[in-house]
Amino acid sequence: MTSHHSFVGQPADAESGRDAVVRLSGVHRHFGQTPAIDGVSLTVRKGEILGLIGRSGAGKSTLIRCLNGLERPDRGSIQIEGREITGLSEEELQPVRRRIGMIFQHFNLLSAKTVEENVALPLKIEGWTKEKRLARAAELLDLVGLSGKAKSYPKALSGGQKQRVGIARALAAKPALLLSDEATSALDPETTAAILDLLKDINAKLGLTILLITHEMEVIRTIADRVAVIDAGRIIEEGSVWSVFANPHTETTRSMLAGIRTKLPPHVAARLEGEPKGETILGVDLSGPNAGYLLAGLSGELSGGFRLIHGGIDHIQQQSVARFFIGVPPLAEGPARAIAYLERHGAKVEVLGHVPGHD
Repeated sequence: MTSHHSFVGQPADAESGRDAVVRLSGVHRHFGQTPAIDGVSLTVRKGEILGLIGRSGAGKSTLIRCLNGLERPDRGSIQIEGREITGLSEEELQPVRRRIGMIFQHFNLLSAKTVEENVALPLKIEGWTKEKRLARAAELLDLVGLSGKAKSYPKALSGGQKQRVGIARALAAKPALLLSDEATSALDPETTAAILDLLKDINAKLGLTILLITHEMEVIRTIADRVAVIDAGRIIEEGSVWSVFANPHTETTRSMLAGIRTKLPPHVAARLEGEPKGETILGVDLSGPNAGYLLAGLSGELSGGFRLIHGGIDHIQQQSVARFFIGVPPLAEGPARAIAYLERHGAKVEVLGHVPGHD
């Protein structure tokens, strides 16, 4: 199955230009001699959830600060809803910033204000009447499942509840774009799952565009439509989540996926040898509708059969993404026949080594 990745330097598809909420083109930002952002071009389309993933120091935070005008790029173009922002004054940036909601890792709530006051704060700054502010806050607290907490103070809330308040506050002024900056990093796995479900629900109900900055592949896998991988200030890989997970093209992406991709069991990996004797151990990656049928067909291809060691089929964005490890005995050119069959059917096959005899 063909991959749908795109890379820096390739033209963006025509669709991406039409409904872009964010468009960055050739953005550079240096601190001294160090390039924090090194020629980034990226489009976030209306209504999508784009995951931007990278390790610490990859350039994610600088990119966010450039998007909301807190950092000025040295060169390049940044457009928000079609408006170029790089040359705007602080005063001119204000209406642009109102179109961008932000949620943070550490919530950034005001401890001396109630939940409803925290949510209504952006509207107070905008000059809404108290009655309208509180009505909007009530509506948003209902949306995030915290109707009963309007009069509570942040100290009485759990981490997950605080983040829900942060989300409600970010949505107060009806932004076109929601920036989520490591918003689930401080939360436990169960709470993270609930917050990601909420964001997905808001995206569906409101058609809200979300740019999700994270270093966690599991977050991307759960919620994003597309993923862009940033490393040393450059976008090194970009595509639909399922295609990048099924067939990562760069070592950085493979390394970041290592924690959640199926691995060869350690007791088998420990016995791998380079000498071509005994079973040949193959790693097999395949995505698309063939994934569930491939191994059944392989049985008919090999007179000596094969052994399924580990693996299975995952489903990402309703696409089947399979990763298997199989052992092929050295009978009748078994390994070569197996590889030829698998590759003919669109699988990516890697010879991991050989194990003498069976486990």
